[in-house]
Amino acid sequence: MLNQTSAVQKAKTLAEALPYIKRFFDKTIVIKYGGNAMTDPYLKECFASDVVLLKLVGMNPVVVHGGGPQINELLDKLGKKGEFIQGMRVTDEETMDIVEMVLGGQVNKEIVNLINRNGGKAVGLTGQDGNFIHARKLLIQDNEKPDQMIDIGQVGDISGIDPSLIQFLDSGDFIPVIAPIGVGENGETYNINADVVAGKLAEILGAEKLILLTNTPGVLDKEGKLLTGLTPKQIDDLVKDGTLSGGMLPKISSALDAARSGVKSVHIIDGRVEHALLLEVLTDAGVGTMITAK
Repeated sequence: MLNQTSAVQKAKTLAEALPYIKRFFDKTIVIKYGGNAMTDPYLKECFASDVVLLKLVGMNPVVVHGGGPQINELLDKLGKKGEFIQGMRVTDEETMDIVEMVLGGQVNKEIVNLINRNGGKAVGLTGQDGNFIHARKLLIQDNEKPDQMIDIGQVGDISGIDPSLIQFLDSGDFIPVIAPIGVGENGETYNINADVVAGKLAEILGAEKLILLTNTPGVLDKEGKLLTGLTPKQIDDLVKDGTLSGGMLPKISSALDAARSGVKSVHIIDGRVEHALLLEVLTDAGVGTMITAK
């Protein structure tokens, strides 16, 4: 039984959530799910229950997931060493088969099952379903020879997204869970960065929010302090002076593109915090960096 102090605090928390529930009712929230939140058993349960609650109070969550550690684990078991160039996984035909097996099968189905066990109605998808994520081969610039491009295999960039399948699922109270695999003109499959898919999907769906779960508190300055309320210009300055680099760059690039394309706000949050999603969406506190369109 709750004591009076605890009961009052819980009531205050619920009251604090009400304006946000009103504000984001029937709005689309695209969530990139990755990092520790995706591997720690307790955090996985927190994430699934958070997504279900957002749906039950009238929002339209759309989940896009990664799966790098799981892909590496299977590659290791098969005696195949993963190779990366400029942070991008080199994806030959054999590796692409493994990517499809892990992302479209194992990881996707686990997330769907978690959400459904917590009372939601999740449906797992890849870009192949309904041919809704169109992709083309991604070539990356050689840092040592800037006039040359590097072919890293079946790694794709998005050429278009058909939102009708996602909109249909949303309207039926389903929660789409999307593996970042796209389809080329001739039916070939491409491995696409999950941050890129989440950002482009948020743009196409006209999402209210794009939320990227990470293993850091958010965007940090050179002294390690959390930055928030950032504008695209401030982000550009942080990239130029080297404050932002490495694995944060794809997230920042996707965040900027989404913010500049009409997504009201983008949040890079710490997925190691329990119920990080609810804290960001339904409370005054927030748990990461917000990037706004202006």
